[in-house]
Amino acid sequence: MNSQHLQQLKQIIQPNEIITDPDITKAYCTDQRGRYHGEVFAVVQPNTVISIQNIMRYCHQHRIPVTPQGGNTGLCGGATPHISVNNQGIILSLAKLNRLRALSYEDNTITVEAGMVLADLQATAKRAGRYFPLSLASEGSCQIGGNIACNAGGLNVVRYGTTRNLVLGLEYVLANGEMVSHLTPLHKNTSGYEMYQQIIGSEGTLAIITAATLKLFAPPLTTLTAWVGVENIQSAIQLLGALKNHFAECISSFELISAQALSLSATYSHLQTPTESDWHILLELTDSIPEQNLIDPLISILEQGNWINTVIAQSETDRSHLWTLRENISEAQRHLGASIKHDIAVPIEKIAEFIEDCQQQLHQAFPQSQTMLFGHLGDGSLHYNVFISNILNSEVYQHEESINKIVYESVLKYQGTIAAEHGIGQLKNQWLPRIRTQTEMNWMRAQKQQLDPHGILNVGKVLPFQS
Repeated sequence: MNSQHLQQLKQIIQPNEIITDPDITKAYCTDQRGRYHGEVFAVVQPNTVISIQNIMRYCHQHRIPVTPQGGNTGLCGGATPHISVNNQGIILSLAKLNRLRALSYEDNTITVEAGMVLADLQATAKRAGRYFPLSLASEGSCQIGGNIACNAGGLNVVRYGTTRNLVLGLEYVLANGEMVSHLTPLHKNTSGYEMYQQIIGSEGTLAIITAATLKLFAPPLTTLTAWVGVENIQSAIQLLGALKNHFAECISSFELISAQALSLSATYSHLQTPTESDWHILLELTDSIPEQNLIDPLISILEQGNWINTVIAQSETDRSHLWTLRENISEAQRHLGASIKHDIAVPIEKIAEFIEDCQQQLHQAFPQSQTMLFGHLGDGSLHYNVFISNILNSEVYQHEESINKIVYESVLKYQGTIAAEHGIGQLKNQWLPRIRTQTEMNWMRAQKQQLDPHGILNVGKVLPFQS
């Protein structure tokens, strides 16, 4: 049957739009972390939206599972074929759909296709004298369509919000091949329900995102970067409050880093630690006004609150070193060994209490556990990664369910979420009903049934299987 489908697909798309060599398709079928492995009978890389429509019409007609894939940088198995459909479906890669469609100086917007790499989008905006603020560790390979599909967060959420806040319009193809396109750069549109908002964050389970119209901003012309050592989480939260009261939207980043995470990254990066403390904050203030004086009021606030264990970047090299320490944490962790990773968020006012409570529970259940904690304190989201010191290989995953239960139950206790910016994928879908009410789950399933009645789009992702 697969051979018949291959022959039919080859009739409706170009020869350079289909890959069947198993040595090549294998890389597409494995997620970035190596946690999930799937099988497909083909990877298709359409050059045009029309090709995507033709592919989806055929797959819809013949009930062929389709796994949409951007840069394959996800951490929850969302772009990897689910084991339940092994070798029955295809991966639809957006990599070749990567063109600039339009740029409007008047509306301060850019319209690009879904396969454009985030770093290329940033560079295109910069060449136009504008700034696109979404910034992720994987920006050199992740694609904007995947960022939108997962409602990615990143380093600048404090000022600019998540990806959802940057999208003004979408073009997408439904499971049956129908295209919906609203790319006009409208800043206001109150005409009924906004369908594209349901597509954002749906992780490819409702539609294939093909293009987006995105907000641009004035580029930062003044940047001040500082590293502050603090005694505890509560002190860090108090610093955040003081900065918000004075600098408001000038706060672009406010990153929390534990002493353990800093030590690991410093060793890996061959850099000195800026300060010695139990906890650390990397903060950045930006302004579109050139040479705006940010340093004097910052120093005043730090002195008033006795946050004097501080290093302020004096050059671009200093700034680069500070950000390298933050950005290399994830890579340094990989070299340490396997861990149980959590992408969580709780209300900022409850973070200190959550961390203390959860740590105590973990140590009681797993005395050898060690938590590598860092993240975006400015928006309440944390990367909460648990190592077991005597099990630093894949055998640690046999404890994943138990560790997840402790962490996620604690998150729920403090009114948080199990998915702050990486999505649900197939890693966390069984927990989704604990985060969302029954009414919300019914609504999600109704949306899925309406837009993908045969259930071919990204099977096994987001929504848990129903028994």
